[in-house]
Amino acid sequence: QVQLVEIGGGLVPAGGSLSLSCAASGNTGSIYSMAWFRQAPGKERGSVAAILWSDGRMYYGNSMKGRFTISRDNAKNTVSLVMNSLEPEDTAVYYCAAKRTVGGVALSNAYHYWGQGTQVTVSS
Repeated sequence: QVQLVEIGGGLVPAGGSLSLSCAASGNTGSIYSMAWFRQAPGKERGSVAAILWSDGRMYYGNSMKGRFTISRDNAKNTVSLVMNSLEPEDTAVYYCAAKRTVGGVALSNAYHYWGQGTQVTVSS
């Protein structure tokens, strides 16, 4: 089992920046990749960014490229998301997730472990 705890989130004006962090504990040696997903009211949960635990390769959702940066710290078992140039459309609950198996890093149903979520609200 892997436990995930998100830190960060909050209210930020449009154009501003925000950082999220996720701490993993438990059987972290089983992690293949970690990711951030987000879900806005009335919308499906969608991929924000993902990172492979072994070599740090990163994947981003199309609307996040150039604005968001995902990183990992294997020693601390944390993954972070720095969000710049935030837009009201980025308002959502952001979830940290981890998976054990290869592939499908952008697919929410491929992830085995989830954090509780943290609210990000971008005001216009």
